[in-house]
Amino acid sequence: MTLSVSGGHGAVERINRFLRRIITGRYPHQQQQENNHPKQNSKRFEQENTKTQQQKTNKTIQADDRRTPHPKSVKPRRLAVSGRCRKLRLSEENRQRMASSGEEVSNKQLIFRDYVTGFPQESDMYVTTGTVKLKVSEDSNGVLLKNLYLSCDPYMRILMKKQEGVGGFSSYTPGSPLTGFGVSKVLDSRNPEFKEGDLVWGITGWEEYSLITNPQVLFKILHTDVPLSYYTGILGMPGLTAYAGFYEVSSPKKGENVFISAASGAVGQLVGQFAKPMGCYVVGSAGSKDKVDLLKNKLGFDEAFNYKEEHDLDAALKRCFPEGIDIYFENVGGKMLDAVLLNMRPHGRIAVCGMISQYNLDQPEGVHNLMSIIYKRVRLEGFGAPDYFPQHPKFLDIVLPYIREGKIKYIEDIVEGLEKGPGAFIGLFKGQNVGKQVVVVARE
Repeated sequence: MTLSVSGGHGAVERINRFLRRIITGRYPHQQQQENNHPKQNSKRFEQENTKTQQQKTNKTIQADDRRTPHPKSVKPRRLAVSGRCRKLRLSEENRQRMASSGEEVSNKQLIFRDYVTGFPQESDMYVTTGTVKLKVSEDSNGVLLKNLYLSCDPYMRILMKKQEGVGGFSSYTPGSPLTGFGVSKVLDSRNPEFKEGDLVWGITGWEEYSLITNPQVLFKILHTDVPLSYYTGILGMPGLTAYAGFYEVSSPKKGENVFISAASGAVGQLVGQFAKPMGCYVVGSAGSKDKVDLLKNKLGFDEAFNYKEEHDLDAALKRCFPEGIDIYFENVGGKMLDAVLLNMRPHGRIAVCGMISQYNLDQPEGVHNLMSIIYKRVRLEGFGAPDYFPQHPKFLDIVLPYIREGKIKYIEDIVEGLEKGPGAFIGLFKGQNVGKQVVVVARE
């Protein structure tokens, strides 16, 4: 680099000192600290007298190597990084301060508009922003949650109808946020079972923050070496549903024939993987070629078929099960259940988990082949995951090692933001999701 300088030897020395500051990272904004040094104080008078001469000298600097950063371009970058760090620190400090003082913050919510008949629409829900206090009142037994992941589940459609006491759940209230299973972090608690910082899964609101006045529906998350979103699926309600429905309700025996409808969903994909290690022959139905390929090539099903391409479900089942079905894990209902009843083996078991084909019908379809239950001594039993919540620790002891060892694969379909919630939920009934449908509200 060639420099053309006016101002004599003293000016050159001052320029060299300035350049050394650039190279060593000691910039002019640190000058105030250096001025406190005794040597710097002794030179202050000389520096003030030569200030005008320095400005003239700096204007004459010419750099041939244009890759060398100009001091004016370096200084702001360091200040900007420092500023961002300060903002992040202040943001966290502000959140903690607001939480401790109970200040109000904005709270984005997904609101249920009104009771639904027929097929639900995205317009049946809308996003709005309210406020929430980041402090639980002292006379409360509740907990305040920051919601992280929300679970899209077909049973939520049932709660959009005006009816009383559906499976232990109450219908949604128009004008209030949707509720469902989710994963959350405790921000404040007046309940002795939970403390600030705890991670939990259970029933929460479809919103950024939820005040839960009945924490009995919350469960602490003790194992965080797996994705937290798994507690909306394989380690939460759907996983427990698959476990209880297969092992407890279906009473499987080694080598039996197992059929699973809606097999690529949050529950079905797990039932098939529970059955395979027992030497069972496993077949699943799904609604697209891609989902059929997923079942056979990734999840280890012996066979699968696209029910939308089968004009005769009875024939399709006879093709897959020439000797009949021992266990049917029911997720669909309607015509599929009718066809299965004709193909059950004597003393077969049907675990009724759900009937998604019926949820949007004003008049549910009838089942015509119920006499097969008598002829073949078939046991048909409905159940719900809450019946088995006390067995959740035992369930984790079985499933967590499978996950850690890669013996179980779990497919998630994740969307980001509450705004995507309506579309994700409606997609369940159009077959758009592949695997467990999850809505991310916030990453921890």
